[in-house]
Amino acid sequence: MKEGPNIALLGSLIGDPARANILMALMSGKALTASELACEAGITAQTASAHLAKLEAAGLLLLRKQGRHRYFALSDADVGNLLETMMGVAAKHGHIRTRPGPKDAELRKSRACYNHLAGALGVHMLGSLVAQNYIIENAEHLDLTDSGRLFLSNIGINVASLEQSRSPLCKPCLDWSERRPHLAGALGAALLNHFYEQGWAKRQEGSRVIAFLTHGEQQFMNLFPASKASR
Repeated sequence: MKEGPNIALLGSLIGDPARANILMALMSGKALTASELACEAGITAQTASAHLAKLEAAGLLLLRKQGRHRYFALSDADVGNLLETMMGVAAKHGHIRTRPGPKDAELRKSRACYNHLAGALGVHMLGSLVAQNYIIENAEHLDLTDSGRLFLSNIGINVASLEQSRSPLCKPCLDWSERRPHLAGALGAALLNHFYEQGWAKRQEGSRVIAFLTHGEQQFMNLFPASKASR
């Protein structure tokens, strides 16, 4: 390919197993140190430093300095969405290399995909929003309806403020475990923060798992009832 975006460069960067592990570790949306990422990738600190420099130079990672500490995070939601989509394609074609364990079911139920809710509950939420005519699916994008704006306003989410964000308001993101889209974009991030603020859910330490408390999951289901298609 002589002209256009250089996808081969991104492919080579993400395709390295150590760099892939580093990127996956940052899918929770948290910023981690080089030492923490080296541990996640199973490599030495020196090797991790070289990998991190390449990922930062390519614009996939963002370096944040706080005092003597250096933290790395995914550069933006687009990188997170790209990784989640790649995971979905890999899972669809049977390219699975993770070993099932106690957390596997929890990850499939609800997890952080960069800054929004993924997993079965994330897919359920988008399906409910569509079924209630709060969001309309149009080919590869999502549109928020007037009734959706009213619904969000009633639960304390300022849509006008979200529309000032550089991120799209509503964006579908292919869920790797459910093989269907969940809600990304500024609205997806705002809803996940709402669940945290309401005390409905919390992210497990050192994991992408989002654990809903019993009362929190009930409130979630009240807010996003199952659509007829999913029953």
